[in-house]
Amino acid sequence: MEPQSAWQTAAILIARLIFAAMFAMGVAFKFMDMGATAGYIAAAGFPFPLFLAWCAAILETLLVIAFLTGAFLTPAALIGAAYVVFLGFAFHGPSHWASNQAEFGAFMSHFPFAAGLLFAAVHGPGGVLAVRQGWPGKA
Repeated sequence: MEPQSAWQTAAILIARLIFAAMFAMGVAFKFMDMGATAGYIAAAGFPFPLFLAWCAAILETLLVIAFLTGAFLTPAALIGAAYVVFLGFAFHGPSHWASNQAEFGAFMSHFPFAAGLLFAAVHGPGGVLAVRQGWPGKA
């Protein structure tokens, strides 16, 4: 594997910051009003909405840490991609489109995000500002 150029290193770090910022915004809204998040989860038909809201906040916090540090980036990015696709279907999926066509756009926006996370999972955290932790054989 050839060394990364300066622009490649910068691009990887910026991408990690963008992923961290996206999940940090989500977790910030959850912590600002966990009741509202639980209400949104309940409205989608899920049981135990407050418990699930806390689970989501904890997961998103761990994802933020993984993207900021680079630690366990491959599994975190894979989990993040699955989570983002799940959120798209659960909260903006086809059952929502008939009543609000804007939901289709919200649904579709989850897929480029998931694609970026999958790309990050394959390529890892880069060689700079990354805690070298992860799955065996993949730093």
